[in-house]
Amino acid sequence: MKKIHILLLKAFIRPFLVTFLVVMFILLMFFLFKYVDDLIGKGFEWYIILELMFYASAANVSMALPLAILLSSIMTFGTLGENYELVAIKSAGISLQKAMRPLLVLIICIAFSSFLFSEYMLPKANLKFGSLLWDVRNKKLSFLIKEGVFNNSIPQYSIRVDKKGEDGVSLTGIMIYDHTSNNGVPKIIIAKSGTMNTTKDKQFLVLKLKDGVRYEESSSQNATYNPRQQLTRMRFGETAQKFDISSFKMARTDENSFRTNNQMLNLKGLEHKGDSLKKELDSVNRFARIAIGTYFKQSNYTKGYTKIKMAPVKVKGALLNAVPAAQRVATLQSALDQAKSVEQTTDGRVADHEERIKTLIRIRIEYQRKFTLAVSCLMLFFIGAPLGAIIRKGGLGLPVVMAIIFFLFYHIITTVAEKSANQGNINPILGIWMAVFVLSPVGAFLTYKATVDSALFDISLYKAFFNKLFSKKKQAHK
Repeated sequence: MKKIHILLLKAFIRPFLVTFLVVMFILLMFFLFKYVDDLIGKGFEWYIILELMFYASAANVSMALPLAILLSSIMTFGTLGENYELVAIKSAGISLQKAMRPLLVLIICIAFSSFLFSEYMLPKANLKFGSLLWDVRNKKLSFLIKEGVFNNSIPQYSIRVDKKGEDGVSLTGIMIYDHTSNNGVPKIIIAKSGTMNTTKDKQFLVLKLKDGVRYEESSSQNATYNPRQQLTRMRFGETAQKFDISSFKMARTDENSFRTNNQMLNLKGLEHKGDSLKKELDSVNRFARIAIGTYFKQSNYTKGYTKIKMAPVKVKGALLNAVPAAQRVATLQSALDQAKSVEQTTDGRVADHEERIKTLIRIRIEYQRKFTLAVSCLMLFFIGAPLGAIIRKGGLGLPVVMAIIFFLFYHIITTVAEKSANQGNINPILGIWMAVFVLSPVGAFLTYKATVDSALFDISLYKAFFNKLFSKKKQAHK
């Protein structure tokens, strides 16, 4: 038994690691395609992008791990069935359930590890990812001088370059408009060539200009007797112009501002947030009942009419006739104003109440999500292992197709049910566990079929069945 267990573990671990890494790589590529506009052209250091990808990969584990377990289990038992190793194991008196025990223990360990990952590591990774992605999206465009275009990215400066060198440093035909003076007239600097560099601390951009001229217009010192403007022209062989670009550097946001998001909380944090929200809902409902119930008693418009005594009437006009004729118009207007005020107050309360209910639903879904990943790993293993034993095909052909089909069913059911739960159409617990409830009977059915050596996917049997069926119909017609 030990040799068989070692054989099964080796046959499972290799494809599991390979498929897990491949799926993680594909999901990371999807992530880069999604956020490529936020990353390109902003001058990020390479380690910022790697850090963002590392934190994003943590969120992809919930999709990559179940798919890797499903695919590797199908490949493992499919290869064993194709090489008649399962037949040899069963002929030795070892059932399929006994052969699956070492892998079942391994899957349980992986499932428990995934729960610990969802509880302790994933919230921190989501917090780091959310704060870093916020900083990346809100970072200003890095200073980029384009040929033949005036760039106004640096405040109070406008820079134009005729041509940039292939090295990205040398410049030709430079023109700078300096609007830092208080008289409203810009200073103009024109140079034939120059170079562009930044300081070591990335705080300043330095343009070294060569063979140029500087134009500066200023008012006369004796403006009373000589109001004319003075134009100063200065030629230079070489000079340097420094620009402050510290505002283009990415600033890191305090992570505590993102800590209250549902994806960044563990079970204890979600439970505490849910309890607080329930108390807020109870207080809001209590306040709404008290406020609307005492509104008419506290209103000055109804003073003098709240104590009208008369017998119950069926006709609305009879109540209006009880009011003096001279005050009926004012009374109707007062009633209409009060009704509109109550309607506006109620609409605001209803909208706030609905938003709090939606938040509470999302908290419940996120709370249950901590457990669904572990259970999904077990469920997909009980689908993949017997499925591989039934189809008896290894490699990357039919097993990959079957794994993708079942995983698509799992993913579609999960997505649709979770969306319905978020909208309040179904219970949040039912929505997040819908895929497990639907596919668990499928796993039990496939395990039973694999135990009794059923040829569930043998095409020749179905051909023979339909041939017999059609032959019986032909004989009946004759």
